[in-house]
Amino acid sequence: MSTVYIPSVLRPSVGGAKSLQLEGDSIRAVVDALVADHPALGPQLMTDDGDLNRFVNVYVNGQDVRYLAGLETPVAPADEVRLLPAMAGG
Repeated sequence: MSTVYIPSVLRPSVGGAKSLQLEGDSIRAVVDALVADHPALGPQLMTDDGDLNRFVNVYVNGQDVRYLAGLETPVAPADEVRLLPAMAGG
């Protein structure tokens, strides 16, 4: 299982958990498992077309999946997945 780190802004949707252990061999499978367990996250993470929301950054072991294979980026059981919603402000 991969460790998925949840940022503070999304923790209310996962019962306050800072991290979760989720099964999946790709980012898509991990995100699907996360949304299946916590449906309120679906609209925050994914578009209606099934792509990552453009305001959500996902990293596997420190690498942005947008520069890898996107949702098809492979994930191994020991990998760390971090969700980071983009912040705006000035």
